[in-house]
Amino acid sequence: MDLNFSTRQNKVARLIQKELSDIFQRNAQDLFKGSMISVTTVRISKDLSVARCYLSIFPSGKGEEILEEISNNYSKIRGELGNRIGKQVRIIPHLNFFIDDSLDYIDNINRLIKS
Repeated sequence: MDLNFSTRQNKVARLIQKELSDIFQRNAQDLFKGSMISVTTVRISKDLSVARCYLSIFPSGKGEEILEEISNNYSKIRGELGNRIGKQVRIIPHLNFFIDDSLDYIDNINRLIKS
């Protein structure tokens, strides 16, 4: 848990992370051509209006293609999120999606160490 964020921010961020993970899992075949998407982290602004969502995408080579597909279906994804969390939050935050490449970075470090 991040100490720089309030309890409310952490709760809303965890809720968004859980629900987005479920949305991506349910729509993987239709929207994302069978790619696996994990929501690794969600950071939310103090006023709870903007959420930065970090995604781990497998296979990692499809990252940009998947982000484009997410942006093409942004309103559908945000709408479904709103249906799920609308009773628990006042406003549905604007979602910004980013690729979390920390696993690729770790993998690269391991490869460098082994060589």
